[in-house]
Amino acid sequence: MTHIDTDIDWLACELIEEVPGKVSGRPIVRDTRILPDAIVDSFDLGESIEELCEGFPSLSVDQIKRLIEFAHARRGQPVP
Repeated sequence: MTHIDTDIDWLACELIEEVPGKVSGRPIVRDTRILPDAIVDSFDLGESIEELCEGFPSLSVDQIKRLIEFAHARRGQPVP
């Protein structure tokens, strides 16, 4: 099941920043243009961590896992 959840306070995650004028000022993974929801929603739709690493090669396994853990904890979902 996918959750496009705009209620997550992504800025509470140490991996996220907002840069005015970059991706319309939306929360992004620090030093990238990657939206954290893209990572989490792909995982929730069945992509594995390995597949996410292939799709987002600029992110480490630890970064991807942290984004998923953060979102799932905020949504009250089981943390992988």
